[in-house]
Amino acid sequence: MHKTTKNIALLLALILISFSGIAQDIAQFRGSERQGIYNESGLLKTWPDNGPELILSLNNCGNGYSSPIFYDHKIFITGVKYDSLNVCTAFDLDGNQLWETSYGPGWFKSFPEARSTPTIENGVIYLASDLGRIVAMQASDGKILWSVNAHEKFKGEYHRFGIAESVLLTENAVIYTTGGKTTSVIALNKKDGSLLWQTKSYGGERSYASSVLINWKGKETIIAQTAQYLLGIDPSNGSIRWDYDLFQFHTGRIGKGNQSNNAIYSEGKIFINSGYDHPGLLFAINENNDALELLWKNDTLDTHHGGCVLIDGNIYGSNWLANSKGNWASLNWETGKVSWETPWINKGSIVSADNMLYLFEEKSGTVALVVPDPKELKIVSTFKFEGGSGPYWAHPYIADQKLFLRHGEDLKVYNLKS
Repeated sequence: MHKTTKNIALLLALILISFSGIAQDIAQFRGSERQGIYNESGLLKTWPDNGPELILSLNNCGNGYSSPIFYDHKIFITGVKYDSLNVCTAFDLDGNQLWETSYGPGWFKSFPEARSTPTIENGVIYLASDLGRIVAMQASDGKILWSVNAHEKFKGEYHRFGIAESVLLTENAVIYTTGGKTTSVIALNKKDGSLLWQTKSYGGERSYASSVLINWKGKETIIAQTAQYLLGIDPSNGSIRWDYDLFQFHTGRIGKGNQSNNAIYSEGKIFINSGYDHPGLLFAINENNDALELLWKNDTLDTHHGGCVLIDGNIYGSNWLANSKGNWASLNWETGKVSWETPWINKGSIVSADNMLYLFEEKSGTVALVVPDPKELKIVSTFKFEGGSGPYWAHPYIADQKLFLRHGEDLKVYNLKS
């Protein structure tokens, strides 16, 4: 091959690699794979008594339980402002507000705070409003590119507390769970919001859980949850690979259909749990990716809505003893056996980075740095978030060696670099 031709081929290859990398540049709820694990390193393994260095404090984010997102050296956060409007706001790391865009009316019943976390890819923010409007906007200036009232258009059905889903992205689509009699899950074109496909309807209400994209035996599958069903969906056309009726496990007097946590996935196995004494369930996907087998159920780790993480064969999270009370626990992934259950202030949310756990309890806003250990709750350091209002329900977010914590209208950023 001629040297010039070789150089051109190499240049084209580098361009393709570059664009491929950009295509994977997704910042979203609970990390790149939505598993609560952030791919960070070089973080502190212990904190001073008053916590890691505070580098930014804001109190004008609007009320919300959604997580902040860090993308392109900017912070993006949703909240409720201006007489119940959902707004997305962008800040720089000096705390300057860069822009603010309203994208629909907020939830109007119990807990009327913003819940949906932005999903950002290739400079575009994708959002679900509290009332089911799906929106794409430019991350650079907040300009709305397209908007679809999916709840009305597809006759969706709310669960008791409305919508908390953060939309999922596939190669070409924005994935959103509607519930209702028309369809259960839809895919909208990233470019213009047009409908690419809709699944058949399973009836009933949507859940609060956000969907997860996995790959098993060379096949990508969307794991979605309605109030009643766990679904595996082909992302190319919306056909259902498998389904599982979860209502058989919702036998308590409250919380029926309250699917509230992202699925945890590893090597063909799926773990889900949802509080209210619903058991934690581990399923195996069969070799053909067309059926599920229930491997075990566990009555201890029924996480309310704070998520779980899987590290080295053990699941960690908090459980539900009442709506305002819970312990922390660990299960063995393979057997479902309880490794430990320990009281610590209250239940809450959990994420992981650099092989450490970050606990954010919901009652008083205490944050803990924890060594993952199947034998005990091994707390290394703690500090307390000061400011904000309401329960501490926003999940922690970690990026660029920084910890982002949100409480109501307040946001704080801490330096985690060792």
